[in-house]
Amino acid sequence: MFCEHPSKASIKPYPFCLAYPLEEAPHNLGHIENWIIEYKWDGIRGQLIMNNQKVALWSRGEELITDAFPEFFTQLENKCIPDAVLDGEIIPIDNQGNPAPFHSLQPRLGRKKPSKKILSQYPVKFRAYDLIEYNGEDLRLKPLIERKNKLNNLVAQLNVNIIDVSALLRCNSWEEADELRARANEMGSEGLMVKKKESIYHTGRKKGDWYKWKIDPQTIDAVLVYAQRGHGRRANLYTDYTFALWKGEELVPFTKAYSGLTDDEIRLVARFIRQNTLERFGPVRRVKPELVFEIAFEGIQPSKRHKAGIALRFPRIKRWRTDKKIEQADHLDTLLLKLESSMN
Repeated sequence: MFCEHPSKASIKPYPFCLAYPLEEAPHNLGHIENWIIEYKWDGIRGQLIMNNQKVALWSRGEELITDAFPEFFTQLENKCIPDAVLDGEIIPIDNQGNPAPFHSLQPRLGRKKPSKKILSQYPVKFRAYDLIEYNGEDLRLKPLIERKNKLNNLVAQLNVNIIDVSALLRCNSWEEADELRARANEMGSEGLMVKKKESIYHTGRKKGDWYKWKIDPQTIDAVLVYAQRGHGRRANLYTDYTFALWKGEELVPFTKAYSGLTDDEIRLVARFIRQNTLERFGPVRRVKPELVFEIAFEGIQPSKRHKAGIALRFPRIKRWRTDKKIEQADHLDTLLLKLESSMN
């Protein structure tokens, strides 16, 4: 019997197990021998479900995305596959099969039936890191280390190049783990995942079992150029900010950011905006370019929708640089060079 393409009502995913950010010193977690360390991959979290010779791929948002990634069905359709549910990440890959930057995945998003050209230009892989059902048995209450062993055996049995296992990292100390985390971007990774070996696959977040230990964010100094009022309890304050970088003698807007300031700082910035508005465009105010802020972000990707030609992933305000004048803000070329480096 061969694989069948699933209907939307066929096979449903389990609730996802989620991780907390690691915000304390890792030594507080105890002996590293009690933990599994692996890279945190930058892609789309998903569950690959094989049930009664049917294949389905679900996103963390419980959206059936099998049609958007038909290569999984294609590679498994002629195999006699066991019933199983794999948890992992759909990651973009380069021509050598190595992880590519997240923006390489963008052309695949929102397409229900990608063309052969898109499939060829933007290949993906399912990098599995957990097995939560096997041969009809719910494994969620089994220890993680046991589930990992079964996962390795299953992926070896499937023997398809579009599915692999997130490798465990050998670390004899938290210092060694931190060194790997600091170099994680060289592996196309966002940082490390730290999981207790004996942890079960619980629903949602449960502090103490799974942590994401991300690399330190990138930062850049930018100038506030536009502002707009917020919502809710901050509807009378300006909390929606647009920032710019230098391009020659011109300040070019490149990102928005909404969070990162204290309540006192928000009030001070709002007062500055009211006193230094140059133009109004409906709810938006163009302000005198005078305030400099350090913007933190997770990554850069090309964008045709933005004048600057780039877009930041997860931008937020790290701090108000009251010590800097606008002439000391960064240049757009700095980000363009970072983008070029990430694509090579």
